[in-house]
Amino acid sequence: MSGLLIYSREEAERNAFSVEKYKQNLDIKLVYEKETDFSQPTDFVINRTNNYKIAAGFEKRGVRVFNPAALTKLANNKQLCYEFMQKNGIEILPVNYNGIPAVKKSVNGRGGKEVFMLRKKEPIEPGFVYQKPASDLGKDLRVWLIGGRILAAVLRESKTDFRANFCLGGRAVPYRLSEAEKTLVYKIASLIKYDYIGIDFVFNSGKIVFNEIEDSVGARMVYSLTNMDIIKEYCDYIKEEVNNG
Repeated sequence: MSGLLIYSREEAERNAFSVEKYKQNLDIKLVYEKETDFSQPTDFVINRTNNYKIAAGFEKRGVRVFNPAALTKLANNKQLCYEFMQKNGIEILPVNYNGIPAVKKSVNGRGGKEVFMLRKKEPIEPGFVYQKPASDLGKDLRVWLIGGRILAAVLRESKTDFRANFCLGGRAVPYRLSEAEKTLVYKIASLIKYDYIGIDFVFNSGKIVFNEIEDSVGARMVYSLTNMDIIKEYCDYIKEEVNNG
């Protein structure tokens, strides 16, 4: 059983630790996104590009892809994702919001990049989502899931920025989910077909509210704050899925 691990060149270099972890646990070859050959023989593909067309190209051949193309397409378009969640009864903070202040987010941005707090009106710019801010700025929650199981949860906080992202200098601590919070996480997870994701929440009026799905979710916080080898957990899951498929 051998597979392909697909990253952009830049992300592969930035995530060298994770790439090595995958190689240690699976018979896998690193392929850069721009050099992808859909005809290349493989038993499975791990798509870490946020490009759903990569997954779709292999799925057309019947190759098992982690995560599926449909999930990657949904997770990497904030407008689509918010509309999907709202349609399925998941609370979100209002989007297409024309009040002030407002959070302006790139539709396909990641890691807190291209996210701005607007303090005055400006013309609507295509390619962005305009959303009502949460009441508790600079505080959010990430929950990691693999194959229907919650693996870890981390609270992120920043005292200097309304964005709490770890990669932007936010403080992170392990978080124990309440039963009500677990129920919400599993409800969201039940709506989508996925393999390994993060679900991010903001805090509004004392409760968590859905913010986004991280498709090619990072693992730095899990490794720095816990003893869990989450990439090994993912690789074990992949082996089981491919062997039983």
